[in-house]
Amino acid sequence: MAKTNFHPVILAGGRGTRFWPLSRQRRAKQLLALDGKQTMIQQTVARLLPLASSAHFWVITNEHLRREIARQLPRLSRDQILAEPVGRNTAPAIGLAAFILMTTDPDAVIGLFPSDHVIGNERRYREVLKNGMEIAAAGENIVVLGIRPTRAETGYGYIEAGSSFEGAALRVRRFTEKPDGSRAAEFVKAGNYFWNSGMFLWSARTLSNALLEHLPKTASLLQQIAATFGTRKFAATFARLYPKCENISIDYAVLEPRSAKGELDSNIICLAADFGWNDLGSWTALHEHHLGKSRPKDDNLIAGEGWFTLDARGNYIHAPGKFVAALGVSNLVVVETEDALLITTREQAQDVGRVVKYLDEKKLRNLV
Repeated sequence: MAKTNFHPVILAGGRGTRFWPLSRQRRAKQLLALDGKQTMIQQTVARLLPLASSAHFWVITNEHLRREIARQLPRLSRDQILAEPVGRNTAPAIGLAAFILMTTDPDAVIGLFPSDHVIGNERRYREVLKNGMEIAAAGENIVVLGIRPTRAETGYGYIEAGSSFEGAALRVRRFTEKPDGSRAAEFVKAGNYFWNSGMFLWSARTLSNALLEHLPKTASLLQQIAATFGTRKFAATFARLYPKCENISIDYAVLEPRSAKGELDSNIICLAADFGWNDLGSWTALHEHHLGKSRPKDDNLIAGEGWFTLDARGNYIHAPGKFVAALGVSNLVVVETEDALLITTREQAQDVGRVVKYLDEKKLRNLV
């Protein structure tokens, strides 16, 4: 697969509400350095650059984040960073890139990548992607990267794999969205289920045809927008037609109806992603991720200007520039910014997004 034929599309429009108060509308999770010196989106681009020319990257975001993304990614031109007039989920976002590429290179392979994932083994990651790119380029194939589950997680979608396709690649039987605990446990025990990583590969032609088949109204709108790309009419056409697109994920729009055709006819292929993956979905997940790297004896992870602990275990405390003292507390998440303080437990950290919902309802815009 030629490097010049691969086009990564990075989705960077989310707010990352479960990382409030650090993540805000204009400084979302993907723009934060949660795992090293680079921000999440900078890491995403850096690990893909060996596979694609910087001129072939696309970033789909919103107006709140576009300027900061452009600052953080100076190798990308303004035209490569598209700000949605309104959020319309992943199907219209990736579809727009596909229809734009159809005019210049229908055989181009598109990769869909969230902007906020952590990858442990980047060399292995690129090897898996190269394999996936070859499969995607070989025909009307849709390639999804599946993560072998390590626990009965209810926050992820699952992929049921079926017969062998070639090598380690497996045909997909069906997709299941976020099962309950007992069903998730059954999936893990079965051994042929994978977490849906949200990373996909397909040619521009394959994706365009799939959208025309399964999402014809939105596909028509996207074709009209794409036809003006590179002209003075693009911004106005984008703003006028994109809000009319259906608000739907690529999973619901294409993958689920396509998988209903049966594993031999759907052309959906799963590649096991054995490169160390984490989507860092909450403060708890971030604590666990850093815990695996540093392994402190008391399981406390503290970002501060020095700290003292006594009978304290399993806490995540973020208070830069301050001395932190933690006595007799366990499994807390404490995050301080200039204008807000979050105190919760690691168990309940998944609910932090509800704080942002409350702030939105009360129109406390300075806090979101």
